[in-house]
Amino acid sequence: MSLPVLFGANVDPLAFPLGRSGEHALLIDSLGLDLLTIQDHPYQESFDDTWTLLSFLAARTKNVTLVPTVASLPLRPPAVLAKAAATLDRLSGSRVQLGLGAGAFWEAIEAMGGLHKEPKRAVDALDEAITVVRAMWSGQRSVRVRGEHYSLAGVRPGPAPSPGLGLWLGSYGPRMLALTGARADGWLPSHAYLGLDALPAAVGRVNDAAAAAGRDPSMLRKVYNIAGTIQSAADGPFRGPAAQWAETIVELAATVGMNGFVIWPERDHAEQIRAFATEVVPAVREALKRRV
Repeated sequence: MSLPVLFGANVDPLAFPLGRSGEHALLIDSLGLDLLTIQDHPYQESFDDTWTLLSFLAARTKNVTLVPTVASLPLRPPAVLAKAAATLDRLSGSRVQLGLGAGAFWEAIEAMGGLHKEPKRAVDALDEAITVVRAMWSGQRSVRVRGEHYSLAGVRPGPAPSPGLGLWLGSYGPRMLALTGARADGWLPSHAYLGLDALPAAVGRVNDAAAAAGRDPSMLRKVYNIAGTIQSAADGPFRGPAAQWAETIVELAATVGMNGFVIWPERDHAEQIRAFATEVVPAVREALKRRV
């Protein structure tokens, strides 16, 4: 048994022109794509707040699942974030997944009041945050967590979210990949930071950690964020014709084990989203059917 392959598109949280993010979200939803992702960089003056935008778009769409990719843990306390995700899960009809990251762009995070953490401490903090989030989603009457970075002192969590609400991590380093396999429900790497040559080894590390923790690696959601352009001339694996995109994605699904693909258009966003949904996705689905 394995998870079905999902497809999606990214919406940039640009504040202007007003309404563009909503237009793109409605397009993604109308085209039948599975996922809508939004990056989280609240220190960017040109960006709207990701969680507010995510909630707004959840109310406007009908079917697509929305994912912050990924929520910046140093600026979002995990207990409150868990409560927000559980609430949106219930109000949206289980159309949200919680993407979470240990932090990046530390100077900008510090400028906004977040604490800078060295790599080891950042991963330690994320590990503790996972425990906090799980506790907040547990449905228990009262929960306590004692940690160096995050704690819960007898809080009463709830209402509990649906069983489908998962925790997906953006991770790249060895410890983060191992943490993903051992404790997360999904993985959100980006092609810009984890290229095709390095992806198989990273998948292997995630899978090995999952197996060591007694989990089925095939049941982990593994979503590859792809910045690129669907265009007539080939200029790299994700800058070329739709057929080339489809061929590359089929190989990543069939041989590497990725089971989700999200386009991050580099230009002409609406046209690129439409081309991905109408030209690339059907070709991938048909090719994967033939391989069964």
